[in-house]
Amino acid sequence: METTQQAGEPGAAERRRRELLEAADRVVLRDGPKASMNAIAAEAGITKPILYRHFGDKAGLYQALAVRHTDALLDSLRAALDAPAERRDRVEATLDTYLAAIEARPQVYRFLMHPAEDSHTAERGFDVGLHSAPLLRRLGEELAEVIGERVDLGPGGERLARIWGHGIVGMMHAAGDWWLGERPCERAELVAGLTDLLWGRLATAGNREDGPGF
Repeated sequence: METTQQAGEPGAAERRRRELLEAADRVVLRDGPKASMNAIAAEAGITKPILYRHFGDKAGLYQALAVRHTDALLDSLRAALDAPAERRDRVEATLDTYLAAIEARPQVYRFLMHPAEDSHTAERGFDVGLHSAPLLRRLGEELAEVIGERVDLGPGGERLARIWGHGIVGMMHAAGDWWLGERPCERAELVAGLTDLLWGRLATAGNREDGPGF
């Protein structure tokens, strides 16, 4: 059980929050979208009111988990984009990084992107669709920033970079969601097909003289 003294210790609340998120991760890996606050509290060895004290409700916990996993995914995507390789190879590596991430932890992906089908979640009014949109929007903005830094798109380039960023994220999300659900092909085939789709104007655009290149 947590104590008032523990809560007041420097860094204790942050450490406890991290421990609770790790417990939530374990439950999500096991139960996917049906992960409940009761199960997460039990996994963490606390009562549900204490879980609410840290996150407010399931939406708050969802948002904390979304930030945790989005940060990790963005770090991996940036590393793929900045790898010393030809541009097409980096595009392929970036797409593969995203698909490999959702393939490795499909239950986490489903928790973040799909509403639970159990009645208890519905009764609480928790609609994952209302919360997953900001996650995808953040990925789109981050990718737009990377594109804008590395590719010279000429006049209106910042706006075009945002169009591309959100469009690519939308494509990755839709294609990945379909692929993860049906598994119609190997991941490598999907990556190659999506890269071919993207390999139009991006292939011929010049690099920015004042940027890291792409």
